[in-house]
Amino acid sequence: MSKISKKNLGLIAGNGKFPFLFAHEARRQGYRVTAVAIKGDTSIFLTPFVDRIFWVGAGELKRLFEFFKSENVENVIMAGQVSQRNLFDEKVAIDGELQKLFEALKDRKADTIFSAVADALERNGMTLLDSTMFLKDYMAVKGTFTKRGPSEQELVDIEFGATIARQMGELDVGQTVVIKEKAIVAIEAMEGTDQAILRGGKIAQKNAVVVKTSKPNQDLRFDVPVVGPRTIKNMIKVKASCLAVEADKTIVIDEENCLRLANGHDICIVGM
Repeated sequence: MSKISKKNLGLIAGNGKFPFLFAHEARRQGYRVTAVAIKGDTSIFLTPFVDRIFWVGAGELKRLFEFFKSENVENVIMAGQVSQRNLFDEKVAIDGELQKLFEALKDRKADTIFSAVADALERNGMTLLDSTMFLKDYMAVKGTFTKRGPSEQELVDIEFGATIARQMGELDVGQTVVIKEKAIVAIEAMEGTDQAILRGGKIAQKNAVVVKTSKPNQDLRFDVPVVGPRTIKNMIKVKASCLAVEADKTIVIDEENCLRLANGHDICIVGM
């Protein structure tokens, strides 16, 4: 961490528990966390986990920059998903800064948008850092996490699903696929992992295998694969049987709770 000149980190906080985990670990290591929270995405319960918090609308990029500048933030982390569905929500007001950014994009894939935001931060005197910088101990390891290991059919589906997921990742479509007996029942798109699991699990009816990988050229500054108790709860809802994640590339939030839920419903979790 010696490369960070000031112990004041900016956090662009999306949804889920990733922002909480990052803020906790950063403060534990002596960093001040100055957060920008996104209305409609960030949990209101993040406030006590950070030193300073400022709320902006999903389309208010200029206010985000201005707040970080006023707080003398030079290094920024993105943690948690900011819903891409905001792109099509007529209620979301897009400011001039974000409109200019969108007009310059070649497309509106996740990596394209986040890379443009990173470039805009750079132009405003801020550097976007690796979002996993404090979280190496939370990365999935290879092997079986749960009491039950994968069945022969699940192993076949994991191998098949991993190939498909990496191809989809290379196209920047999504990181998650849902497989049943070597049939692709769902591919994650803009809706995110949870909705892909629910959609695919409904089609499969039971015993679906969920495979999540990083992109072949994963930019660790954003869109890092994350799973947690919410992932397992959604699998339980649709009677999915196995979760396979890429080892050393996927953050596992609240592993103890994940394992308790999975073991209680005969779901296996594998790091591949």
